Amino acid sequence: VVAEGGNVTVNGAAVPEGRPYLHKGLGVTWPGDWVAVASSLGVRVAWDRHLAVTVTAEPELRGGTWGLCGTYTDDPADDFVRPDGDIAAFAAAFGNAWKVP
Repeated sequence: VVAEGGNVTVNGAAVPEGRPYLHKGLGVTWPGDWVAVASSLGVRVAWDRHLAVTVTAEPELRGGTWGLCGTYTDDPADDFVRPDGDIAAFAAAFGNAWKVP
């Protein structure tokens, strides 16, 4: 899924604004001014089409996530786990550790 400006595509095919999309466990909806992508894996990403992004995980995933979404354990001490398993001291160091080319 690629969301850029007001345009959303799934595997290169445009999803018309305002029209829901559902295929193989992936759904795209348009709640208000936002665009939301939900997967059958239990993760939902919503974007205001400007700067704000929210990521929501189902309770069944508690303790089973990692990366930029954190560990989902409600323990702030492990929120900034880097790919190497160490804890980053600052949010910027955490984000930079997860950058990909």
